[in-house]
Amino acid sequence: MGRLFGTDGVRGLANRDLTAPLAMDLSVAAARVLGEAGAFEGHRPVAVVGRDPRASGEFLEAAVVAGLASAGVEVLRLGVLPTPAVAYLTHALDADLGVMLSASHNPAPDNGIKFFDRSGFKLPDEIEDRIEGALGQDWEAPTGSLVGRVRDAHGAVEQYVAHLLSTVPVSLHGLRVVVDCANGASSDVAPEALRRAGADVIAIGAAPDGLNINSGCGSTHLEALQKAVREHGADVGIANDGDADRCLAVTADGEPVDGDQIMAILAMDLLESGRLTGETVVATVMSNLGFKIAMRGAGIEVVETAVGDRYVLEAMKEGGFVFGGEQSGHVIMLDHATTGDGVLTGLHLIAAMARSGRPLDELAKVMTRLPQVLVNVKGVDKSRAGSSPELAKAVAEAEAELGGNGRVLIRPSGTEPMVRVMVEAASEEQASATADRLAEVVRTVLA
Repeated sequence: MGRLFGTDGVRGLANRDLTAPLAMDLSVAAARVLGEAGAFEGHRPVAVVGRDPRASGEFLEAAVVAGLASAGVEVLRLGVLPTPAVAYLTHALDADLGVMLSASHNPAPDNGIKFFDRSGFKLPDEIEDRIEGALGQDWEAPTGSLVGRVRDAHGAVEQYVAHLLSTVPVSLHGLRVVVDCANGASSDVAPEALRRAGADVIAIGAAPDGLNINSGCGSTHLEALQKAVREHGADVGIANDGDADRCLAVTADGEPVDGDQIMAILAMDLLESGRLTGETVVATVMSNLGFKIAMRGAGIEVVETAVGDRYVLEAMKEGGFVFGGEQSGHVIMLDHATTGDGVLTGLHLIAAMARSGRPLDELAKVMTRLPQVLVNVKGVDKSRAGSSPELAKAVAEAEAELGGNGRVLIRPSGTEPMVRVMVEAASEEQASATADRLAEVVRTVLA
């Protein structure tokens, strides 16, 4: 059996892979492990629990709350809120543990559980491994007055929105924004924050019914946002994913602006204002080569990590850096948040437009994207992706063909059962041909 925790918590098909009993057991194990580690020393532990609007989140929330309370933890239910809101409120409400139920950008049938420590940071791998190891172990459950109590946390949305607004340096007055909330956790928060920051806001994908999250909308499906931006004559479009830890954007002409471009814009903005610690940005191996070239030209160092915002965050904390993120739109602004925050990112991207007086398409020209093709190969043994000599040989040959004008990256997905083949090249045609050839090698040797 592989490791239960992936790069972003425990995730799977709700009621099949991620069941109510597993959710309860994970919560009990988390409470026990953190208690044994001294996280609750000298006081009654408190946990906050939030979720995105998936239908399965209702029964999984009940299971998590039951597990925590049965382990003697006081529980504050936050209701439907973005993942970064749960991270922020864990610290702001002086809780010992935060729990978020979401499968982020995945379709509605999936769900997931992620844990935050009392500072609002995701738990380290070592603690997750100990939680996994504690599953199913015998324990002495508290009784009587020692069991945890459960109550709703009132005013959580307002507290989080007020925090977001406190970080925005300029008014967004005069800018028309379309925000696509992916029928997810930001459906109330994102439009409210943007309006109160001064923008003229049109919200789409903001009517969650528990089943329509990420369905033809949000950061994984920009078509609806592109159409709405053009129809409404908006200055910019902002797209979140289901739990709003991602942000992608669309220009007034409907052209996509990805996470690398957003990072480049915000990094330059931070550099100009003297707030880019160490003149360094942390990014993953998936960031476009054009991003790295642009940062180098601006005198900004790029520290590279494995894919996953947790690894970006680890490098930021280790180096004392304040800014980093992923091409997918996870952007971490450590001065304001402990994890990727799509609503926060969108606010600051539009603030950069307002402060500069320049449209988004001009700001995005700070970098030139090299053509990049990503092929997801399903139905293969992803555990052998890093050890196959045949695959290594094919990659070496492809990189030799590309020379210094491109690169190849093959990696197993951390959240889904597939191997990702990414190729950057001088032309779209060369990138596509190379990626398709390597994908066929992956299918053959990892079958």
